[in-house]
Amino acid sequence: MEDMYVKPGNQEQGWNDPPQFSYGLQMAHGPQRNLLNKRAVPVIASGLGVPPTAPPSSNPLLPPPCGKAHSPLHPVHPPPDGVAAPPVGPMRSQREADSSQSAPDMEAVMLALNRALDACRKSVKDQVCNDVAKRLRLLEDSWESGRLSLPVRRRMDTLSQELQSGRWESADEVHRSLMVDHVTEVSQWMVGVKRLIAETRNLSPELLEPLFNLKEQVQDPVEPVQVTGSQS
Repeated sequence: MEDMYVKPGNQEQGWNDPPQFSYGLQMAHGPQRNLLNKRAVPVIASGLGVPPTAPPSSNPLLPPPCGKAHSPLHPVHPPPDGVAAPPVGPMRSQREADSSQSAPDMEAVMLALNRALDACRKSVKDQVCNDVAKRLRLLEDSWESGRLSLPVRRRMDTLSQELQSGRWESADEVHRSLMVDHVTEVSQWMVGVKRLIAETRNLSPELLEPLFNLKEQVQDPVEPVQVTGSQS
């Protein structure tokens, strides 16, 4: 998935600043817990059933046992300035996630959101609908002016498709991922999108029919009929 990536830490604070995991990786791995009340179990020697013998004396004045030598210590040095440690495992960088798909169509996204808003106007208060419309205009202006990054535009495309399919939980999940990963870009208008999802999911099937039919109209556009002139 494109939302499973690792963002670098704050390099201005220090080389060992921890990285920032995207919302998709946080949900995939789950919350990490430290079991502080777990009882420690002593290690038993394999096949003997008795604990291992005590180690030899650690007196620094005595020579080490025969056949054994102290292993040299290798201190860990930080990487050079400006170089972050690479991620481990299948996690991708944000740049790789950004280049995995093509740019979505703004008109298709806004058409789906506005179609959902039109369905809400028949049963939702005018004050709520007007506020949602105001937020959607902020979204469109930010998109047209180039202030939205490619991951934000892609996820909004996914959110609009989930709305057209009636998958409210998935649309709300995309909304939460945007608030976690790109809050500075979406904070001005995402509250309207969230309210739109909440109001649309409560509509009756009759009111949602124009929204659901929009997906079929986009997939199967009606070809214009060509009228040929009369032959003399």
